[in-house]
Amino acid sequence: MEVITIEAKVFKEIIDEIKGIKDLLKSKDLDNPLSERWLINEDLCKTLKISKRLLQSYRDRKLIPFSQINGKIFYKASDVNDWLNKHYNNSI
Repeated sequence: MEVITIEAKVFKEIIDEIKGIKDLLKSKDLDNPLSERWLINEDLCKTLKISKRLLQSYRDRKLIPFSQINGKIFYKASDVNDWLNKHYNNSI
């Protein structure tokens, strides 16, 4: 077992930084839907490794939830995750 020693001042600075990060995480409004990550077509196509046309087909058949503002399509990351989990096939 290795013992590492540091000055008390440095140790206090590290603890203060950790407390600052902890406070920042606590202050995030997790109930705010806009705090969630939103994906655009290109992001989702890259992530799922599918074409824009297939993604369009999923939307047309109402298989995947989305929002549209001024012609731009947005997908909530949690909706995509739920959709993938719903269609997960664990046949192995």
